[in-house]
Amino acid sequence: MEPQEIREGYLVKKGTVLNSWKAVWVVLSEDGVEFYKKKTDRSPKGMIPLKGATLISPCQDFGKRTLVFKITTEKKQDHFFQASHVEEREFWVKDIKRAITCLQGGKRFARKSTRRSIRLPDAVNLNELYLLMKDQDDGVKELKLEQENRVFNHCFTGATVVEWLISKEKARNRPEALMLATGLLNEGFLQPAGDLSKEGAESAEQTSFLDETKALYYFADSGFFCEGYSSDEDVLLKEEFRGNIVKQGCLLKQGHRRKNWKVRKFILRDDPAYMHYYDPTKGDDPLGSVHLRGAVVTAVEFVPDAKKYDIDGNLFEIITSDEIHYFLQAATAEERKEWIKAIQAVSKSGK
Repeated sequence: MEPQEIREGYLVKKGTVLNSWKAVWVVLSEDGVEFYKKKTDRSPKGMIPLKGATLISPCQDFGKRTLVFKITTEKKQDHFFQASHVEEREFWVKDIKRAITCLQGGKRFARKSTRRSIRLPDAVNLNELYLLMKDQDDGVKELKLEQENRVFNHCFTGATVVEWLISKEKARNRPEALMLATGLLNEGFLQPAGDLSKEGAESAEQTSFLDETKALYYFADSGFFCEGYSSDEDVLLKEEFRGNIVKQGCLLKQGHRRKNWKVRKFILRDDPAYMHYYDPTKGDDPLGSVHLRGAVVTAVEFVPDAKKYDIDGNLFEIITSDEIHYFLQAATAEERKEWIKAIQAVSKSGK
């Protein structure tokens, strides 16, 4: 039987020889991970066999780089991949771990949940817990908190998290809540915001999450930013990041000046309606922003110059109210539909 494809998509991979990180198209099958320079390539740049491999996530070997996981082959070769947001990393990690386990036991890959975690009860699913915490109405409220002449936006205190877990009956008592919160911190769902919480996260204790009102945290894919002082220009720019994240992930984008296509990470926010795009291999500073209020988004079958770059299918176009055109390509027809729907909803509502 042919090994079946389980998952595919863009991830950022560290070069095996050079230390450069590049966006690649990754295909996970039952017995290996293949990666391609671009999605349309026939033959892969490399193949990582999963028999006897181990996976570590989160992998914190690279300090500033979050959302990295590491696959070590049976022959002790390390491969590092970086996802563009937490949920995406969780999907990949879960499926790769399961593929490795199936190969070990000589079983076929089957989609059912596996245990995850740091000494947590079997029934705990940190991913689900994280989504509940982020719920607009019922979750942990994101606040603007001041500390030592700095303003932390979209964050909350360690004590609030612990109290929320107890009040929602996710934990029976404070020590249990502390263990859950530490699990969320270790897996990268929660990030430390201030000096105190960062010290806690770096300590070697079993519970590195701090149950305190002075320890600040934020959701890994929220609009968190910290400001020391602000000029008017600063405030204007910050305004763009105020909205809630509606959707995020990688798309191919056509360059404005040179008509080449590059993988970009996109984050779509509502109220104010903006889509920021980033180089997925680099840090947190966006390369540009698309103001979506009053923008028109449509599926298109044809983009000038696209064929030349071997770009075909699942294309869509955004035309902003200032008549700027952006051409993008989703990986699948389904994904294109989801992006268009999300962008339409945001461009009609809000500022």
